[in-house]
Amino acid sequence: MPFLTNVSLSSDAPEESDEYPLGIPAIRDLRESMLRFHPKCTFLVGENGSGKSTLLEGIADRWGYSREGGSRTRNLYAQELWSDLGPMLYLNRKPGCNPMDGFFLRAESFFNFATMLDEFEEDAYTADGYFSYGGKSLHAQSHGESFLTLFKMRFHGDGVYILDEPEAALSPQRQLAFLVRMNDLIKDNSQFIIATHSPILLGYPEATIYELDEFGIKEIGYEESQPYQITSRFLKDRERMLDYLLNDDDEEDL
Repeated sequence: MPFLTNVSLSSDAPEESDEYPLGIPAIRDLRESMLRFHPKCTFLVGENGSGKSTLLEGIADRWGYSREGGSRTRNLYAQELWSDLGPMLYLNRKPGCNPMDGFFLRAESFFNFATMLDEFEEDAYTADGYFSYGGKSLHAQSHGESFLTLFKMRFHGDGVYILDEPEAALSPQRQLAFLVRMNDLIKDNSQFIIATHSPILLGYPEATIYELDEFGIKEIGYEESQPYQITSRFLKDRERMLDYLLNDDDEEDL
């Protein structure tokens, strides 16, 4: 059973605007039709600038997470809305369904999040011995190790997890380990919303995949996704693709 069912632009959003964030085609599409979340896992894919992180941050903002990431119960900053898009979104939840856990991960601000945890640890009133983070500072762990520690020890299940490019610090092998952990959490009544470029993560069965591009937003199949297609083409014909890339200045046809 999903906690979050769909998201759309609210009636308070400006009708016409070419400015950020409504100037992004995928965001404007939310005025005409809502984006429905899969009860298990929803992926957002698209090139940089397509709006996937903007949308994910808006959803996280409306759901009560802080800018730097973390849980809803321990926001590292003030509770005010921080996303330009957040105030324009209508986030619909399943009546009577209240998650017991949740987390918002932004790969680009994970360093700041780890630093804030260190500051909390030094405060006698909030110190928890890093119990939920492997028993030591995330800065004392490698980037990939700290991500996996977060997924394995801080994510407890029965929650909503909003993740922006969780593969950023993970090797292919560790991405597979993340899939195993994600599946365990989904079995424990959890819901994931993930922006990613990883063809490995996108392979999770039954997930809904939305592609954001210059034309808007649409649901696609796994094999239709650009991460899958480009990776598949490279692995099947590496020499030809490298010859094309390294001996041709025009990469627009990829």
